[in-house]
Formats: sequence, C-alpha cells, structure tokens
Amino acid sequence: MIIAVFPGQGSQTPGFLAPWLELDGARETLAAFSEQSGVDLIAAGTEWDADRIRDTQVAQPLIVAASLLSWQAFGTQTDTAAIGGIAGHSVGEIPALVASGVLSADDGLRLVGIRGRAMAEAAAAEQTGMSAVLGGDEAAVLARLEELDLTPANYNGGGQIVAAGALAPLGELATEAPRGTRVIPLQVAGAFHTRYMAPAVDTLRAAAADVAASDPTRTLWSNRDGGVVADGRTALDLLVAQVANPVRWDLCMASFAEHGVTGIIEFSPAGTLVGLAKRALRGVPSVAVKTPEDLAAATALLTGESA
Repeated sequence: MIIAVFPGQGSQTPGFLAPWLELDGARETLAAFSEQSGVDLIAAGTEWDADRIRDTQVAQPLIVAASLLSWQAFGTQTDTAAIGGIAGHSVGEIPALVASGVLSADDGLRLVGIRGRAMAEAAAAEQTGMSAVLGGDEAAVLARLEELDLTPANYNGGGQIVAAGALAPLGELATEAPRGTRVIPLQVAGAFHTRYMAPAVDTLRAAAADVAASDPTRTLWSNRDGGVVADGRTALDLLVAQVANPVRWDLCMASFAEHGVTGIIEFSPAGTLVGLAKRALRGVPSVAVKTPEDLAAATALLTGESA
C-alpha cells in the first residue's frame, strides 16, 4: 500500500509556493483558497518573510493550501485512486480529510482559517511555548515533563517528543535536560495540543457542527491514537478535539507498518514526515513533493516505475 501524508505547522519556508504558481490554474486555485481561509495565500507563499508566515493564523492555511494544491497537481498526472491510505500531522489532518473524501476543499480551507485564528487567540492568552526533546530514554523524558508540569504535545517517533507549556518550565527543561537528550525551543506562538488550546476547540467545534462529512474513501489514520477511522463525522470530531490533545504520529507510523505500507508520498511543504519515516520505518521508500519537479518521482513510486 502506498500512502499520502500531509505535514503540520513549521514545515513552511519563505517563497516555497513560487514554483507551484507556474502550474496552469494554480493562481486561480490559490485565490479561491485565500477567499475561503481569509489569508492572502499567494503573497504569504511567495513574498512574506519567515516571521510573518510563522504567525499561526497565516501558517496553518498556507500549509493546508500548499498540500491541497500539490495533491491536486498530482491528480492531474496520475490516478490518485491508487493511493491506499491517507494521514496528516496536526493541521495536516485537514488536507488528509479532504484527500480522503471526508471534507470538501472549500470546507477544509474555511475550517483551517477558523482553526488558525482561534489557536492564535488562545496562544495569546498566556505566555506558553514548545520545545523539541531529541533522544534519551522516553520514560525518563516523560517523567521530567510531568515533574515540570509540561505536556508531551507531539510524539513524533524516531526519538522525538515535543514538550509544551509555560515558558518558565520550558526554560528549566533546557537547563536541566534529561540525560542523553537535546532540547530545541521551537518558533511557535504557544502550547499547541495542550489544555491551553481548549478555547480554540470550542470555536472549531461550533464551526464544524454544520459541515457535511462523508465517510473516507480510503484508509484514514487519526493522530489521536494512530487508529483507522471509517466514519466521516467521527474523523471530523477527532480533528476538532485534536487541537487540545497530543499528536500521536508515533502510533500512526506503527500502524502504517502493521498495515503493510510499502511507500510514502509527502505533499508540500514536504520533508519533515519523510525524515521521521526514514528513522522509524527503515527501508520503506518515500518521496517528498517539495516542488512540481518532484511529482514525477511520486508518480514513479506509486506506479512502480523508475522516475
């Protein structure tokens, strides 16, 4: 089974959308996505600097728009029905739900605009942040986080856990890190996927209440526990609740292995999830679709031909 995966916040870089705008219809598609999300995505993806596109209410729609634009471009070159499964990391679950047929693209862009603004507002209420903890013994890392009242917000697999919470204990974590670890502060606005995001969950739940949700047309994994979700409304409810709950990408990758995944294609802005898979799913071929030039390699992986 070849699967498609969609990255989360932090995968964007200045100007990364520029090559995608060379594709026929891309500018018109992004203009529509901009209207639906409430963000000027063409300017954000081609002109704005790193600080400006780091803003949560910009970054999230920008990433989702890029993922869907690259997914749609892939569909013009090959039969995406051959993709057996879909998963997304954090906000990447929105394009995953679109690609699996649960949501329309219009609803996905509208919801991510609301999600980004609500999470930015929740993050502004208290001084919080996130830090990646690389390496070390997982039990020791989790014990240290509990001691500091920090939340393991992302279990990314491959020896990486992201801690989230108040800034002072994050500073203590960096000063007195668990043995064998490196602690890297992340450039994010707040403690995502923790209790601090509860107000954003309420906002997103209200917005999602009237959204039509169809059952997925292919295997769809949830960040909640790495499980497969077969009901569209359940998938949408899990996406909403996940804003204030940890991302269990480690369990998603374990489930990929259990389901016999034989290849992974990560859509734009790609690279992060392929990097994690290379450590946790050794030997499984993968392609990171960073620019339109990478679509040929993705097609080759899907069809079993050489690029």
